Amino acid sequence: MEKLSLILWRERELLELLAYKLELERLVLGSGHSRWLSQANREVEDVLVTLRETEVLRAMAADEVAQTVGLEPNPSLSALADAATEPWRTILLDHRDAFLAMTREIAELSDTNKGLITAGFRSAHETLLAIRGTAEGYTPDGAAVTAAPARRLVDRSL
Repeated sequence: MEKLSLILWRERELLELLAYKLELERLVLGSGHSRWLSQANREVEDVLVTLRETEVLRAMAADEVAQTVGLEPNPSLSALADAATEPWRTILLDHRDAFLAMTREIAELSDTNKGLITAGFRSAHETLLAIRGTAEGYTPDGAAVTAAPARRLVDRSL
């Protein structure tokens, strides 16, 4: 149980770090400066890789605990908590509650970032269309059909 609890603490720390990195990514996206966007995205990806590796360790530790308490492999934290004695029951339930809260927060941050990226892409796409010409429609494969750019008269005396 102690090994599982330590791995769960590590996972919680990584989820906190992921939330922090997603928040930084949101700030970069919101600033309108794309210089640091690739770095922010790379840091999010690095945390996700470490989180996946830790998830494998957690699954192995949970299977070991499940075997000792008479549960099937791949148990949920709730099932492990129900089968555990105190103080492990309370500790496992605390981990589960923290994971649920962190998962909600990370999902919200991720959705916000996705919306900002989509808005940025749309803005860049519309700017390019304004330079090349207006969109008259779209082809079946989704490519924009543009009209020839209109000639613009520029008063250079201003």
